[in-house]
Amino acid sequence: RGLSTDQRPKRPLSAYLRFVVDNRPAFREKNPGVSNLELIKKLAGAWKELPASEKQVYEEARKTDWKRYGEQMAAYKAQLTPAQAAALKEERRKQLAKRRSIKAKRELNLLGKPKRARSSFNIFVSENFQESEGVSPMAKLKKLYDTWRKLSTSQKQPYVQLAEDDKVRYENEMKSWEAKMLELGREDLVRSKKQRLKKKPAESAKQAETAKASSRGNKAKLKLKKSEE
Repeated sequence: RGLSTDQRPKRPLSAYLRFVVDNRPAFREKNPGVSNLELIKKLAGAWKELPASEKQVYEEARKTDWKRYGEQMAAYKAQLTPAQAAALKEERRKQLAKRRSIKAKRELNLLGKPKRARSSFNIFVSENFQESEGVSPMAKLKKLYDTWRKLSTSQKQPYVQLAEDDKVRYENEMKSWEAKMLELGREDLVRSKKQRLKKKPAESAKQAETAKASSRGNKAKLKLKKSEE
């Protein structure tokens, strides 16, 4: 109590990040019209071409700060009670887990992992969100949830069918994507046999095509329904 990870000594910057911090203002002044991404690329290129003797200056500064950081961390930990140490360790664990999760999601996006199948309610929301009443996104979602609950089984059926079609799409795309991951040596990204058995087997190409046709028909019905309303 009374302490948080915000009070922990800050980890020193790497030699490269020190270079970026020191030189970013000058680079921005020389390149006023470029985006932040382009600016970072220019800084990275300048660092790559920097003579080893000049890089060593930044490296020595990093080593000095790391020594100071070690002393500050020792003093910081010495003031903690066992309960505080345990609480801060747990807080740190959650922060690292969150960072790993974000990093993993970015990697999967870069590798082109198929998007998960949507539920019938998700599809209903995406179809009706813009027209829904409410001044905020949360208010719109609440209104749509209330509307969804009042729909009859027959009214929900088109969305249920679209969701089933999307499951077929997802399983077929995942099968193809996982085959590519195995070729790349990324077995760690492939679902286990147990996980695959929990899901319905992917349909044959003919069944998948039938499902797509059904999906197109349901989408057309939804659009017709909207135009009539």
